[in-house]
Amino acid sequence: MRILHTMLRVADLEKSLAFYTGVPGMKLLRRTNYPEGKFTLAFVGFDDEASGAVIELTHNWGVEKYEIGNAFGHIAIEVEDAYAACEKIKRLGGKVVREAGAMKHGSTAIAFVEDPDGYRIELIQKKMVSRGERK
Repeated sequence: MRILHTMLRVADLEKSLAFYTGVPGMKLLRRTNYPEGKFTLAFVGFDDEASGAVIELTHNWGVEKYEIGNAFGHIAIEVEDAYAACEKIKRLGGKVVREAGAMKHGSTAIAFVEDPDGYRIELIQKKMVSRGERK
C-alpha cells in the first residue's frame, strides 16, 4: 500500500495551478474535465504518480469559495533550504505565513506558506547526517 494523492477543493483552478506549478515548482501531471459532473480534476506533483504522492486539485464548476474548516492541517514539502525557499516564494508573489526558523521544541528549520485558497503548506528543510546522507 502507498499514499496516492491528497485532494483539495479549489475555487479558481487556474490560480491554483499557477501557484502549485510556479511557486513550489510542481508539474501539472494531468487535467481532466468532467462536463456531466460539472467538475475538473488536475493532478500536480514533483514526480509522476507512479513514483510519488501527488495533489489532486478538484474544481467544482460554479463554486467560488470553500470553507477550509478546522480539521485539515497542512501539506508538507521537503526543501533543501527553508530560508531560501521562503525568499523565492515571496519573490514569486507567494504568501509566507511563518518565516523559516527552528520548529518549536526542536531544531528542524520549517516555514509555512498558503496557497490561493488558504491551504497551508509546511516547508521542512532537509536534514543531513555527517557523511552527507539523508536522515
